[in-house]
Amino acid sequence: MTHKPVTWDTSKMDVKRVVDVIRVTPETNTSRTPVDKAPDPELGHDVIPAARYYSPEFMMLEWERIWTKVWLLGGRADDIPEPGDYICTEIGKESVLIVRQHDGSLRCFPNVCLHRGNRLRPEGIGNAQMFRCMYHHWTYGLDGKIERLPDLCTFPQGGPPGMTLPSLPVTEWNAFVWFSLNPDVEPFDDYIAPLKDHLEPYHPERMAWKRDVTVEWDCNWKASVDAFNETYHVQGIHPQLQWYLDDVNVQIDCYERHNRYLIPFAAISPRVAMPSAIPPAIEEIMRHAGMDPAEYEGRVSDIRRDVQLFKRKHGKAQGKDYSALNDDQLTDDYHYMIFPNVALNVHADDVMMFRQRPHASDPNKMLYDVWVFELVPEGEPWPERVKHRRFRHGERSIGQVLDQDAYNLPTVQAGMKSESFPGLWIGEQELRIRHFHKVLDDYIYGPGGKQAGDL
Repeated sequence: MTHKPVTWDTSKMDVKRVVDVIRVTPETNTSRTPVDKAPDPELGHDVIPAARYYSPEFMMLEWERIWTKVWLLGGRADDIPEPGDYICTEIGKESVLIVRQHDGSLRCFPNVCLHRGNRLRPEGIGNAQMFRCMYHHWTYGLDGKIERLPDLCTFPQGGPPGMTLPSLPVTEWNAFVWFSLNPDVEPFDDYIAPLKDHLEPYHPERMAWKRDVTVEWDCNWKASVDAFNETYHVQGIHPQLQWYLDDVNVQIDCYERHNRYLIPFAAISPRVAMPSAIPPAIEEIMRHAGMDPAEYEGRVSDIRRDVQLFKRKHGKAQGKDYSALNDDQLTDDYHYMIFPNVALNVHADDVMMFRQRPHASDPNKMLYDVWVFELVPEGEPWPERVKHRRFRHGERSIGQVLDQDAYNLPTVQAGMKSESFPGLWIGEQELRIRHFHKVLDDYIYGPGGKQAGDL
C-alpha cells in the first residue's frame, strides 16, 4: 500500500484538510479489477449546449444514432431461468421481449403483433408457453415464429415475411441480459470493453434483488446521468455524505465509451473538520462488516483501513467470499457509467444499479430505474424476489440521497431553458460528464464531426 496522488491540487480547493489517501496500487493489486489511473483525455473546455436537454430535434438524433445502435441493459438473468420465462422492457417508443428458449439460450423480439401493432405483453416479467395477441389471437412461439394465424386463407398476400417476429441481438453477461435494437450491432464483448475485468470479480450472480423501483422524473435522461457522474455536488445537495465518504480525493478514469470514479468510503470528507467521535454512518459501515464501533480504539481516520482488514480476515467465516477483490474494494465505491444510460455503485456486499431511460416522446421527462442487489452469504437461503414498484416523483420516498437528487433535477431541467443559460460550465471534477458528452457527440456527429452551432 502506498500513497497515491489525486488528479488536482486539493491545497487550492475549498477544503479544511489535505488528505493523502492510501490506495491499492497496480503493483499490489490482487484483483482483476484494474486500479491504475487512466490518462485524462483532452476534451477542451467548451460549454455543453443546454438545448440538447430539451430539444425535440436532438432527442430524435439520439434515437436514430444512439438508442437504436448500441447495446442496452434489459434486465436480470435470474428473472428468466426457465423456458418460457421472459422480460418485457421498454426503451423510448420501443418495447422488447427477451425470452428464455427450451435449449437455455435467449431470444429477443419486438413486443408487437405483426397484424395490427398490438403489444403482446405489458412491461414486466412472466412465463408463457406462447405469445398470443389478445386482439385477434395471432399466436407466436417462444422463438418468435407465428404458430397460428386465424383464417390465413383470407389474406391474399399471405402471412408476414418469414412468418416470424424480427430477431434482435441479445446476450447474457455478469448476471444481466443485454439487447440491441440494431441487428448489426458490434459484438457485445467489444462494446463493453474494458469493463469485463472491472466488474466480473464482484460476482453479482451471488447477489439477490433488494429493490426494484421505476420513478417517472420530470427531466431529460442526460440530466440524471450527469448527476451521478460527479461528486462535486456532494457538498451542496448531500452534505450528510461528507461524514462517511471522501468526495474530494476521487480517482476518475475515462475509457473509450465508459468511465468510472473510485471514492473512498468509511472516510471523512476533507471539506469538514475531522470529528472526535465516529459518525453514525461510519458506525453502520462497521456494524455491517461485523465490527462493534463501541469497542473500536483507533482513530476515525484509520477506520477505512481497519474495516478492510477486518473484512479480509472474517469474510470467509461470514460466508462472504472476497478473494477476487482487492482491499480498497472491501470499503470503497467503484462507480461505473456504462454508456449510454447505466450507472453502478459497486461494492463488495452490494450493487446499486441505475438505468436512465428516455421518455417515448418528451425530452423533458424520463424513467429512472433503481435496482439494488445484496450479497447472499454462503449457506443462507436465497430471498424471495422483491416486487417491482412504479410511481411518479414525489409520490413516495426513494431514500434520502436519491430524494435529494430527484428534488433538484426538475429545477435543473427548467433552468436549462433560460435564455441566459447557454450551457454547462464544466470543471475538472466533472470530467466524466464532459467525457460522456464527447461519446454522445461521436455517435451523433461522428468522431470529430461536431461543428460550431451543433447542439
